[in-house]
Amino acid sequence: MAETDVARAAGWDMEELARLVEGAQRGDALAMDELLGIVAPYVGRICGPVALQDGADAAQEALIAVFRNLHQLKTPVAFLGWVRAIAVREALKYAKQRQRQGPLPADWDEKPVLEDLQLASDIADVMGRLAPEHRVVLTLRHIDGLNEQEVAGVLAVPVGTVRSRLFRARRSFRSAWE
Repeated sequence: MAETDVARAAGWDMEELARLVEGAQRGDALAMDELLGIVAPYVGRICGPVALQDGADAAQEALIAVFRNLHQLKTPVAFLGWVRAIAVREALKYAKQRQRQGPLPADWDEKPVLEDLQLASDIADVMGRLAPEHRVVLTLRHIDGLNEQEVAGVLAVPVGTVRSRLFRARRSFRSAWE
């Protein structure tokens, strides 16, 4: 899904986002506050399914990175892709840290995002069993709606790698689901 499609689906005006980016880069605190408020839910939708119980922490770190590094963004219209890359990086960092620490505790109670609470709980359980690399490709492809080429760009890996990770992730998801 192209950045304009992501913006349109979320009800954002790309010109308004670019204006806010430029204002925030000039030091306008109100523009920065509005910009972070706009993208915070988007960052959360990326970080949550990848970093699982650490999703909120990963999202917070991603938003801090956006705040600190916004002056480095050369093209304001590339803002959403830039934010997505930061969110993915932070989510993977937290997911890998958690993976090194061991499996999720049995009493893990992540807030479900779906209407059907049992289904949400089952999906969260299955996602928790997947490797971070598998969670991120599933999230970017099926939740964020990116195509394989766009996922490859965000993760800075070849398209073939994305395809193989998606294949393995889907297979692992199906196995864990059964």
